[in-house]
Amino acid sequence: MADNKNRNKGNSGRGFAGMDDDQQREIASEGGRAAHEKGTAHEFTSEEARQAGRAGGRVAHEKGTAHEFSSEEAREAGRKGGQASHGGQSSSSHGSSMRGGSSEQHAEAGRQSHRNK
Repeated sequence: MADNKNRNKGNSGRGFAGMDDDQQREIASEGGRAAHEKGTAHEFTSEEARQAGRAGGRVAHEKGTAHEFSSEEAREAGRKGGQASHGGQSSSSHGSSMRGGSSEQHAEAGRQSHRNK
């Protein structure tokens, strides 16, 4: 992103568009925090989040900027996702009804995703 730091120097350098990426990100973050505090922020459902993730992945693949995960990277990401969804506790302490699936299920999903490319 360092290449984009000065991408807007052709304009007058004023306003949001004239700021570097870090400044823009900080202002946008403040807006998001304020919306959550006020209660007006959009809360994504799981399905909306999945759709957004798929759309972003498609765009990245079309642009050729998507990271191609190795099988081991996909398994590791699945394990981490499983641990995060269970608060770092093992899946055996939650039972099979816990939303989000076990780390093993996440790892398998990562393997299947990698095979489907």
